[in-house]
Amino acid sequence: MNPHPGQATTGRVGVLLVNLGTPDGFDRRSVRRYLAEFLSDPRVIELPKLFWYPILYGVILTVRPARSGRLYASIWDMERNESPLRTYTRNQALQLGERFATDDSLRVDWAMRYGNPSIPERLRALRDEGCDRILVVPLYPQYSASTTASVCDRSFQALTSMRRVPALRTAPAFYDDPAYIEALARSLEQHLATLDFEPEKLLASYHGVPAEFVEKGDPYQFQCLETSRLLAKRMGWPEERFISCFQSRFGPKEWLQPYTDETVRGLAAQGVKDIAVFNPGFVSDCLETLEEIAGEVRDEFLEAGGRNFAHLPCLNDSPPCIDLLENVVRRELGGWL
Repeated sequence: MNPHPGQATTGRVGVLLVNLGTPDGFDRRSVRRYLAEFLSDPRVIELPKLFWYPILYGVILTVRPARSGRLYASIWDMERNESPLRTYTRNQALQLGERFATDDSLRVDWAMRYGNPSIPERLRALRDEGCDRILVVPLYPQYSASTTASVCDRSFQALTSMRRVPALRTAPAFYDDPAYIEALARSLEQHLATLDFEPEKLLASYHGVPAEFVEKGDPYQFQCLETSRLLAKRMGWPEERFISCFQSRFGPKEWLQPYTDETVRGLAAQGVKDIAVFNPGFVSDCLETLEEIAGEVRDEFLEAGGRNFAHLPCLNDSPPCIDLLENVVRRELGGWL
């Protein structure tokens, strides 16, 4: 007998890890498609479309894809033909799934807010596997409307095209979660131990946002500084050795300060010779860490008179990262597992 049209496998729980995104390739067309989706998100660019779209489609998407493509090419994994962000996010989902391998009622998947695999695609896939309850985990330690809220927007928007809608939860930011601070500390201890020099200064470089976002009530700056405070306390770093700063500003507006590039040039001018920079606002290494920090910022520091520069990797797919994700997921699935 054929099943009733409304009958389907149910009873499973899905977990969807979501990171920012990556183009499918570093060619101009792929990068342009990715940037068009990213920069047309009203959570990212809070300007009226009538004002912004002529600039975006008339200027930025004409000029920027070629330059961004060259930058992506500099970090691209040619063997896998993908960006490191895609590799790490997929590995995080696979390894997290292994932590729950004994529970056949749970499925772990991954998606990107911009690019592929998309949030709607993977939500539908989880639903079709029988997941009638899904936890979406934005992989942003600190909350910003331009990141976390955008993932939530897209996730709930995806439900509007479904007839059979799963129950949906979203995990909160984990900027002050003891498991996150411990994962950062373990990772930093491991990588600092491999250096052949002792950093005079340690810089926590977070992705920047326009200052007006914070003025409007975005808690991002506070959460970044709280992560830094808790981490410095855990590591036992004296206040004068540790600096929090912000990178990746875009456009003419004032962004959160101090700026990372200006900070490293200033340190070199003051006679500081040896520094290490890490990125506690990113779970995985990506263009902003591997090209901007390990490339551009390194060059600026050395050209300004610095001697030793180290970029310390993000958590990526390391055991401390999977420990963190397991902790977050088990907590947020309370009552569902």
